[in-house]
Amino acid sequence: MGIQYFEKERLFKLDTPGSSYSIGIIGEENFVAHIYYGRKIKSHQLTYLMGLGEPASVPDENSFDRVTFMGSYPKEYPSHGLGDYKEDAIGIRTKSGHTALKLCYKEHKIYKGKPKLLNLPATFGTKEDCSTLELICEDKLLKIKVILMYNTFENIDVITRSVKIINESETKLYLTKVMSASLDMDNKNFDIITLHGDWARECRINRYPLTMGTHNVNSVCGKTGQQSQPFMAMAAHTTDQNQGEVYAMHLVYSGNFLTQTALEPSGALRFVIGIHPQDFCWKLEENQFFQSPEAVLVYSTKGIGGMTRSLHDLYRKHLIRGAYSNKKRPILINNWEATYFDFNTEKLLAIAREASKLGIEMLVMDDGWFGKRNDDSSSLGDWFVNEDKLPGGLSFLVSEVNKLGMKFGIWMEPEMVSPNSDLYRAHPDWAIAIPGRKAGLRRNQYVLDLSRQEIVDAIYEMISTVLHSANIEYIKWDMNRSLCDLGTLGLPPDRQGELMHRYVLGVYQLQERMTAQFPYLLLENCSSGGGRFDPGMLYYGPQIWTSDDSDAIERLAIQEGTAMLYPLSALGAHISDCPNHITGRSTSFHTRGMVALAGTFGYELDVTKIPKEDKELIPQQINEYHLYNDLVRDGDYYRIASYTDNHTYDCYMVVSKDKKEALVTFIHVVLHPGELIHTICFKGLNPDAEYEIDGENRTYTGEELMYGGYQFNTPWASGDFTGHLIHLSLKNSNI
Repeated sequence: MGIQYFEKERLFKLDTPGSSYSIGIIGEENFVAHIYYGRKIKSHQLTYLMGLGEPASVPDENSFDRVTFMGSYPKEYPSHGLGDYKEDAIGIRTKSGHTALKLCYKEHKIYKGKPKLLNLPATFGTKEDCSTLELICEDKLLKIKVILMYNTFENIDVITRSVKIINESETKLYLTKVMSASLDMDNKNFDIITLHGDWARECRINRYPLTMGTHNVNSVCGKTGQQSQPFMAMAAHTTDQNQGEVYAMHLVYSGNFLTQTALEPSGALRFVIGIHPQDFCWKLEENQFFQSPEAVLVYSTKGIGGMTRSLHDLYRKHLIRGAYSNKKRPILINNWEATYFDFNTEKLLAIAREASKLGIEMLVMDDGWFGKRNDDSSSLGDWFVNEDKLPGGLSFLVSEVNKLGMKFGIWMEPEMVSPNSDLYRAHPDWAIAIPGRKAGLRRNQYVLDLSRQEIVDAIYEMISTVLHSANIEYIKWDMNRSLCDLGTLGLPPDRQGELMHRYVLGVYQLQERMTAQFPYLLLENCSSGGGRFDPGMLYYGPQIWTSDDSDAIERLAIQEGTAMLYPLSALGAHISDCPNHITGRSTSFHTRGMVALAGTFGYELDVTKIPKEDKELIPQQINEYHLYNDLVRDGDYYRIASYTDNHTYDCYMVVSKDKKEALVTFIHVVLHPGELIHTICFKGLNPDAEYEIDGENRTYTGEELMYGGYQFNTPWASGDFTGHLIHLSLKNSNI
């Protein structure tokens, strides 16, 4: 078992294949101290690391002065009001208005397996591959119990954490802050690594030195947002893709979040992650509990790449569920950039007929098929077919598409309502708004109040009716605005601070019910692109639309950042038309295909109108997808070079778990005279094995390719945006 308790030392030790994590119980009052998190060590004799001595500014004789002590020892889950003035992990307000919370160890449970988190997405596991520690703390005066939950996983260097707070008193309690995890540690000359961005330029990697004070990334817009990921990493300054220490935290949640580090003059560092406390206040009546989202902690000695591969393994094996969790996805063609709102049955069938001849497997009908929706000014919430566009309705269209041997998918935005809609005219009170104030519009739409169960039920019935009406096998679930004007008619004044979290729970409930009732359905989440690309949404659907920007060169940076955390199988990636509709850039059809191959792979264009030479490439691209998808979906991902760093080329590769096969993608973005040959050292191969490269009449050893490198030769005057796709296979299968 990966979790042990040593009674004599009053110490807990959690082990993963490459890391150890230690917690200690100290003093007569049983305070819970964080001792160690880092490289795996055999010993458990680590209590000397708890730093129980006084800081230099305090005389020795005061070594057990309460306030000084509370401010100095490393805490496992810091609370407010007792002398620790650093960032706390939990905030409360009692009926009498007090905010101090004194958490002390009461008891613990260690067992195999992993329990579900009520109404929340979370990693899962069995008794064979997971172990759990429940560390139960209490404030005896206030009768508040806090259960700190830890999970380890067989063969993966991650630890997950969550918190459950129970009000065992006879009076109400308000939670004003609940972090999912906190780490007290020493600064090791760290850099901070985060992901930032905006619409159409998501997940740009940002790295900068940790300096004194507070650093955070957050969202307060009701979803995780394009601006940042619920993620932060601390990496030693010398750490790169291949070596060096990394500590990272990632939140399995889809709403407001905060991840923050604070560095003290003493060199002490506190690292927290959880629900953002802004606009959060949760009322707990007696005997009620609150469950936090889950945080994923990663420690790597193999650099950023080691962190990446641990997260990929965790999310593939222990987060993504359903029929497509470990299955090749159908190659789809989406009509959005082909037609926008201007389509009808015949236009869609023309695209489907041509697509089916080329080997494309699914037609997805995007926005504009319902109500009176001919632009974005109306009809969200009116989930009935626009018969003017689609005579015969969905059943006729889907039947005709199925006759071509293709599956059919559909776009919906269930969380929204247009002011110009039958739904809003019937239920204007269903939109999130402050009573007496006109709510603000974005994209001509309001947000439905999914904190209210009756609205969740009504919207689910609409979704279910659509999905029952025809053989629909895919849904693209969009969410095209953030939350504001926060007010709900479903909660009293002292519970308005629950709205944001309850909204997220409402979204989760809708998707949980839908995937349970329609288990064959392929769900792709979207929020104006990657505005809600987070582990929480990945629990319900195995793929997420990475960005509305499908330009291949822009996608290199977007997909690099996204793939730093998420498996390639989760990245929605399409080949779109050129000039690109967002950047105006023209890139070869060949290069666009290679970039889309590092994701779910599909098309978003009018296949009846593209040039003949591009159309002729589609069967070849589809064949490559079928040849390499198992490798791309399940293999180990290695980032070799980044165009955002060198401004010339981009390179990454995927290696099968048994190291018998690999796929290398090299994109020569900008061609400079005299820089036609680039020697690239591959990663992750068996150094002693011999590999063949498709199309070459020679073999290479793994060590030749990893240490000597492979030369990519770009022909003279071939222009920018050229690409190479290299497939390696083991020559000698008995190695």
